[in-house]
Amino acid sequence: MTAQLHTLTTLTPRKAPRQARSIHTVGSILEACIRVLSEGGLERFTTTRVAERAGVSVGSLYQYFPNKQSLLAAVLERHLTHVVESIELACSSSKAATTDAMAHALVDAFLTAKLKDPETSASLYAVAAEIGGAAIVTRLSQRARRAVRSMLATASDRRVPDSEEVSSLVLGALVGPVQLLLAAKASRRKAPLLQEHLIAMVSAYLHRISTAVGHTGQAS
Repeated sequence: MTAQLHTLTTLTPRKAPRQARSIHTVGSILEACIRVLSEGGLERFTTTRVAERAGVSVGSLYQYFPNKQSLLAAVLERHLTHVVESIELACSSSKAATTDAMAHALVDAFLTAKLKDPETSASLYAVAAEIGGAAIVTRLSQRARRAVRSMLATASDRRVPDSEEVSSLVLGALVGPVQLLLAAKASRRKAPLLQEHLIAMVSAYLHRISTAVGHTGQAS
């Protein structure tokens, strides 16, 4: 328990920005963090480099982030929150659709979010392991699974088992291939083909584990 509390303290920002100027400063620091990370990787990542890139003093950076770990954790959380919010929006918008339409919307949302800035997405996989970001990943993954599970429960053409395992497997089927694509640095060129394959895979899985529903809403 003591070790867990120490980790949380290490990764927690010193203070949250409240005024417009402070919010702008933190935004600049986080953007600079991403650029420094993308250009040099973790090996060359320092708070001094980030401060220089952001155009602020190291002292100003430390007003918000007490150490390198808390800065990296903030960037990781911001990135994953964007991905999860994209998933939540797609799931909310696709309720009562067919399972094929749901698969298409989910895959499209995930790929779009992850490939918006491929270099950042690729860099942050290493960050999650380096700073012990499992707690951040777990917390935000739970949000994504809830959204997928809630969407699938409303499918208009099939009765999908209402279970945590289904939503976990659906999302897990997306994470691995996209991570490999990013590692290969071929995301933009191969993204359309990967999207097609992932949609087919998720759709086939949902069809395999579910029961068709007739026009009366009864399983057949």
